[in-house]
Amino acid sequence: YFHSIKGEKIMAVFEKVQDIIVDELGKEKEEVTLETSFEELDADSLDLFQIINDIEDEFDVEVDTEADMKTVADLVKYVENNK
Repeated sequence: YFHSIKGEKIMAVFEKVQDIIVDELGKEKEEVTLETSFEELDADSLDLFQIINDIEDEFDVEVDTEADMKTVADLVKYVENNK
């Protein structure tokens, strides 16, 4: 039971993060999965900065830019663990 609630919460976070990335990078939703790396999305440091700003606003969380986030899942887990 707890696992399914946690899974739903993570999916809700993922969907918002996905929307932000899709908007910021002009990608299709299908291109942005939990396994997708920011390198695969051709996101440069300015793109990532903007995505992180949007996520901080959306979730009222401070994202540590030194945190090692290579994939969308890394970012979703970070948000989930720090909000």
